Amino acid sequence: MPTAKAMPQAAAEPDRVWFRFMRLHQRMLIQMTARIRRLGLSIPQFDLLSTLTEQEGISQSELAERLYVTKGNVSGLVDRLVQAGLVERRAIAGDRRSYAMHLTPEGRRLAEAGIATQRDFVASTLGRLEPGDLAELDRLVLLWRDLARAVDAA
Repeated sequence: MPTAKAMPQAAAEPDRVWFRFMRLHQRMLIQMTARIRRLGLSIPQFDLLSTLTEQEGISQSELAERLYVTKGNVSGLVDRLVQAGLVERRAIAGDRRSYAMHLTPEGRRLAEAGIATQRDFVASTLGRLEPGDLAELDRLVLLWRDLARAVDAA
C-alpha cells in the first residue's frame, strides 16, 4: 500500500495539486454513485435520506440549507421520494405552510444501507492510509478549507 512517505518528493505546484484533487473527487463520486445506484438511489436522494437519519422532522427549507441546494430542488426531490414511499410530509402544528419531513420504514432501511455502503467505501480507501498520513491529510484539508473560507469572506 503506497503511503505519502513512500512517494518521491517533488516540488508540488498548486495547479497540479488542484487538478489531482479534482480528479480524485470525480473518481470517488463516480465510484460512490455506482454503489448507491445499486440500492436504487441517486446521490441526491441518498443525501436527503441520510440527512433525515440525523434529524427527522425538519422542514424542506431546513433540508435545503443542510444539503446546500435551493428550496425548489428539495421540493422536487421530496415529491419523488414521497411518491416512492420513502419520505412522508407531516403537518407542523401552527404552521399551515410548512411540513416536517420523516422517513418511512423503507426510507430508513435504504438510508441505513447507503450509509453502510458509504462507510465500507471510505474504509477501503481512506481507511487504508497509515494513521499519521490520515492525520496529516485531515490537517491539510482543514487548512485548505479555512483558506477557501477566507477568500469567500474577503
